[in-house]
Amino acid sequence: MTSAELPSTPTPEATPSPEATSTAGTAPETEGAPSAIDELLLRHDQGPDHGAPEVPTPVPSLHLAIVTCMDARIKVFDVFGLRHGEAHILRNAGGVVTDDVIRSLSISQRKLATREIVIMQHTSCGMSLITEDGFRDELQADTGLRPTWAVEAFADVRESVRQSVARVRHSPFLRLTTAVRGFVYDVHTAKIHEVT
Repeated sequence: MTSAELPSTPTPEATPSPEATSTAGTAPETEGAPSAIDELLLRHDQGPDHGAPEVPTPVPSLHLAIVTCMDARIKVFDVFGLRHGEAHILRNAGGVVTDDVIRSLSISQRKLATREIVIMQHTSCGMSLITEDGFRDELQADTGLRPTWAVEAFADVRESVRQSVARVRHSPFLRLTTAVRGFVYDVHTAKIHEVT
């Protein structure tokens, strides 16, 4: 079944059970069916991407880095009306500033001339549906290992944005820490609300 043939809204039969959601991320084992990766490679071969010959440098023209969530509903280029080559886009679960995001931002600032940072999290985020200890417990029960990294789950998205902004402002590895602003994107209305 191609993506064009999928129903636009889940039917009761298609809604995953609690048992199914606990193993979310497990690849379907339909023999002979093309994988999602194969589908994307096919789209690439048939699509309009011709690289970026008009963008001669990795330095983003707006000198801007955007940290946001990996959620598939967030179309970052559409949200901000971005053009090719204008901004660095860093994504992870929750759009949270972690050590790895600081690593990328420090390279972005020190070597690729970015000067401003947008942190944009969003409503109805999956990270608000789990808890720090609950997810660690689940991983430990499944693997026998407890992760050393923080899950970064949150109940209050605005407070999570404030915390990420504070992490940028207090990082010794970033040169420019005052030109950072935090936002919450409403996935239902497409409104962007600044967090102060």
